Amino acid sequence: MTELDPLLHSQLRLAIMSILLTAEEADFVYLKEKTQSTAGNLSVQLDKLAAAGYITKKTDNNGLKPRTICTMTDSGRKAMQRYVDALKTYFTGL
Repeated sequence: MTELDPLLHSQLRLAIMSILLTAEEADFVYLKEKTQSTAGNLSVQLDKLAAAGYITKKTDNNGLKPRTICTMTDSGRKAMQRYVDALKTYFTGL
């Protein structure tokens, strides 16, 4: 069996990546609402995904409050595809 990417095997990081697969971009508030996570935990997990090169984070300071926008990178899309392919190997063995 293929090993699952431990970075993506976290419930919150997998949720973030799943959201970003279908959305061109998502801001911090949207991700927080959709994942029902705390701001602190979401921030830490976004930093881990960004450090791995799976997402990019851009902060827009044009408004009254800064707005962090996240997008998935090509590397992140490939990692998600590998993760899904690896997950499928677990089902084919049943």
